[in-house]
Amino acid sequence: MRNKKKTALLFIDLDGFKRVNDTLGHDAGDSVLKAVANRLTSLVRKSDTVARLGGDEFVLLLREVELVQDVLNMAQKIIDTLGKKVQLESGEAPKIGASIGISICPDNGVNLDELLMAADQAMYQSKERGKNTFTLAAVIEK
Repeated sequence: MRNKKKTALLFIDLDGFKRVNDTLGHDAGDSVLKAVANRLTSLVRKSDTVARLGGDEFVLLLREVELVQDVLNMAQKIIDTLGKKVQLESGEAPKIGASIGISICPDNGVNLDELLMAADQAMYQSKERGKNTFTLAAVIEK
C-alpha cells in the first residue's frame, strides 16, 4: 500500500456466456470474450491490470484506490458496459452479464491468493443474489 491507498481485486464471471457457446458456437464465444476484454480494458487506467483467468472468468487489479466507493462505482460501470449486446459478424447480438466479487487489500488479505479467494467467494454471493450484480467481500477481522 503506497500512500495509504488500497488495491482492489475484482473477480468477474460472465453470466450467460455458456448459452452463447452452446447456441452460437465457439467462434461466437471467442468473439464475445474478445469484446469483453476490450470493454474491460477501456474502463481501467494504464496502471491497472485486466487478465482472463480462463473460461469466462476475468480479474481486474485496480491499484492505488483511495475510496472503496470508487471500486463499487467501477463494478457498476463494468456491469453496465458488459450488459450491452455484442454485435457479431454473423449478425447475432448476444447479451451477457457479469457477476462480480470484490476484495480489497489489506481488508480481505495481503497477498494475491487471499485476495483471489475472498473475491471468488464474493462473486459466488453475487451469483446467489441473482447474477448481474457485485458483492464486496466481508472484512477479515484481525
